[in-house]
Amino acid sequence: MLITEILDRNARMYGSEIALVEREPELNKRVEITWQEFNNQANQVSQALLARGIKKGDRVVHLMMNCIEWLPIYFGILRTGALAVPLNFRFVAKTIKRCIQTAKPRALIFGEEFIERINAVKDDFDETLNTCIFVGPEKRRPDYAEPYLSIKAAYEPIDPDIDINIIDDAALYFTSGTTGTPKATLLTHRNLEFACFVENRHHYQTHDDNFLCLPPLYHTGAKMHWFGNFMVGAKAVILKGIEPRWIMEAISEEKITVVWLLVPWALDILFAIESGEMKLTDYNLDQWRLMHIGAQPVPPSLIKEWLKIFPNHQYDTNYGLTESTGPGCIHLGMENIHKVGAIGVPGFDWEFKIVDNALKQVEQGQPGELIIKGPGVMKAYYNNPVATNETLKDGWLLTGDVARLDSDGFIWLVDRKKDVIITGGENIYPVEIEDFLQGHPKIQDVAVIGLPSLRLGEIATAIIKIKSGQNLDKQQVISFCEDLSRYKRPRKIIFGDIPRNPTGKIEKPKLRKQYGGRTESFSI
Repeated sequence: MLITEILDRNARMYGSEIALVEREPELNKRVEITWQEFNNQANQVSQALLARGIKKGDRVVHLMMNCIEWLPIYFGILRTGALAVPLNFRFVAKTIKRCIQTAKPRALIFGEEFIERINAVKDDFDETLNTCIFVGPEKRRPDYAEPYLSIKAAYEPIDPDIDINIIDDAALYFTSGTTGTPKATLLTHRNLEFACFVENRHHYQTHDDNFLCLPPLYHTGAKMHWFGNFMVGAKAVILKGIEPRWIMEAISEEKITVVWLLVPWALDILFAIESGEMKLTDYNLDQWRLMHIGAQPVPPSLIKEWLKIFPNHQYDTNYGLTESTGPGCIHLGMENIHKVGAIGVPGFDWEFKIVDNALKQVEQGQPGELIIKGPGVMKAYYNNPVATNETLKDGWLLTGDVARLDSDGFIWLVDRKKDVIITGGENIYPVEIEDFLQGHPKIQDVAVIGLPSLRLGEIATAIIKIKSGQNLDKQQVISFCEDLSRYKRPRKIIFGDIPRNPTGKIEKPKLRKQYGGRTESFSI
């Protein structure tokens, strides 16, 4: 079933019920739409695009912050048979330009936050991009863009009934670019449908659940987790803002049952509770049943602390990639809390192997590259056969992540292949050191990178963000690291901020560039 058909069904079955709520605490704003309104708006968007010459197989770039219009626009694009191309809202103008040059879209739909970036590059757009639609206040609308509200209102909310097959191309999702230039991942309608089944199968959402959406919707992670609720016509709340107090207020007031957090947000919540800044007794949280985390390795110490405060929470961690249509190809499983630290077992209808550079399976317990196979694997990197052939081998997706399998059949993420530090001939996996340092009570966040060393090739460098109100010096960190094997101890310690992208991943290329020129180090 196409996900647009699932939306149709939800409108028929639950038309008058609330589908989406948008909360913007900073402006004390709350709006909502029903399933019927959601479906109607998607139909109006599709009719407007078709009237402007958009046809099956075209591309439509979608560049917006999270808001209540985001999903109806996305579904409206899909209903035309065109490919939806959501872009990362942190992309700078030149990256937006590169993505548009790759996708060669016929239309661009964008929000007011991107006016300056679009203005900076619009003269370089290919002439095939002949429709721009602006979602925002009329007084800010550029003269080259049509107003979203006006064009939407001009069309009847009728499904255009375009002939779309489940194996047709559906979307282009650009990778986060944490390891280089973003690549356009081509997903099919079958990929999107499968993501609905995976998420619902893993987390058992029912029509009574309510999902809190915090991460950016342009990313496969946030949307594909919401798909579990969408599959059963359950409500979701889009929260604009990630302050711990706002998260807790939304959970309490909206009666949220399922929350997907990124590691930094979970850490912020724990610190706000620990510091007394936030009191749990101020909120009604009894209905909150599941907290799950993904997008990056999760420090076991975080979950142990979380379960001390929320002992009745179900917990899951989810591993996935843009190329696997988001999370769930590997997941811990809510019944496997005793294996906190592992990324888990193969998800519903997924296979895996851990292999060497020749793609031969390594022995159990040995590190190797994690490769996966299943209905969520992307079709290709769009118009990039070289990258596709490097990443897809006989139906297997090479993840670029190093993992190991334990004796119980659980997969443990060791690190990104590109992030492995080779020092004095030894392989050091930054995630292991990060997890260890995260256990220090005064450390808020940490990243470990390799920096050049004439003598050792590379040295492990820890960038540490200290918790607010705490003091920590290098000697205290050195003493704490004595429980690590000597060769794994960081040889350089820097106190500073940890840059993360909107999906929570540490931006290690940025850190390597920022600190690559520093040579100060010491022996530990």
